[in-house]
Amino acid sequence: MQRETPSWFVYLLRCSDQTLYTGITTNLEQRLHEHNHSPKGAKYTRGRRPVLLVYHEQLTSRSLAARREHEIKSFSRRQKEELIKKSLIHVKT
Repeated sequence: MQRETPSWFVYLLRCSDQTLYTGITTNLEQRLHEHNHSPKGAKYTRGRRPVLLVYHEQLTSRSLAARREHEIKSFSRRQKEELIKKSLIHVKT
């Protein structure tokens, strides 16, 4: 029996004040709900609700996700907006 590799996600949220928040999770839907409706959401986003998921990428381990999160957090605002824009190009409507 093959073990399923857990999926980790790096994500970007656009807050109501137009700032961007970067995080990691194993469950995007649950985490987005927490950011918008629960005290479990990050302290940063609790005062900037509602938040909108604008970008995510899937990775195979927590370690890879944490490294990518750190990389994205080091990006300038312009670089983050470009990352979001490029991901929208690949979304089929």
